[in-house]
Amino acid sequence: MEQDHGIVFNIQKFSVNDGPGIRTVVFLKGCPLRCRWCANPESQTAKAEIMWDSRKCIGCHHCISVCPHQTVSLQDGRITVDRNRCTGCGLCVHECPGKALKSEGELKTVQEVMDVVMQDLPFYEESGGGITLSGGEMLAQPGFALSLLKAAKEKGLNTCCETTGYASHEVFAPLLPYLDTILFDVKHWNSEKHREGTAAGNEQILSNLKYALDQGCNVLPRIPVIPGFNDSSEDAEKIAECLKQAGAKKCQLLPFHQFGENKYDQLGREYSYKDVAAYHREDLEDYRKHYLDHGIDAFF
Repeated sequence: MEQDHGIVFNIQKFSVNDGPGIRTVVFLKGCPLRCRWCANPESQTAKAEIMWDSRKCIGCHHCISVCPHQTVSLQDGRITVDRNRCTGCGLCVHECPGKALKSEGELKTVQEVMDVVMQDLPFYEESGGGITLSGGEMLAQPGFALSLLKAAKEKGLNTCCETTGYASHEVFAPLLPYLDTILFDVKHWNSEKHREGTAAGNEQILSNLKYALDQGCNVLPRIPVIPGFNDSSEDAEKIAECLKQAGAKKCQLLPFHQFGENKYDQLGREYSYKDVAAYHREDLEDYRKHYLDHGIDAFF
């Protein structure tokens, strides 16, 4: 199952919100879900993607002429990339004088990733931090994820992941022994509603959540609270019941935000939550109370 290389679209250092202590977060490309509010839409496709920033474009159209496969074009005043034909060679990115183009996704080996991660070893030792695998979804690249986790453990690092939990048991289970903390997203209690918002049902997700808790893993369920999707009192009640049935005693509420909105424009994609107001902690105190009433320690 192990694999010594995979596609990474970002390595973020000095993170304090993705597990205990100071951490380096490795973002793996590819995700089986299509959450309509996704803050990292560039993570969904498994291969490299070209993004165009209209604010930086100087209108020279050099990218169109330089593309060896004629996949770059001008449509309705926008630079557009045919993602089905683009090979991800990056020549247009390299040649763009305004730096308006960038490639998201790069093939990296385990050693290349670990070389970056180990640069901050003193900070991990001081804070109890380490490495976090995120995405996208690490379960979309399970062999690479397993190899990274094993390499991190060989270095004595604390390990964590952020996961949707959407994978077969055979893919999910082998990674658990190498994870100190699992940040596990739970998006809806109803499978059909879950499918409407993410393009997949939730049965396998809830099954994996319960399995990880039954195995004694340190699992923190996280609930992204999305307007019009799972933010009603009924949703809070039902999700709390799901967590309780799975054996969870706490969860983290993640208020909806708009941090990824501009990325959709750069990818030339429509954003379902355009102009929808963000939530703040004070907006969700009543929502949180439903979890507390069910004995679930919900926090922000």
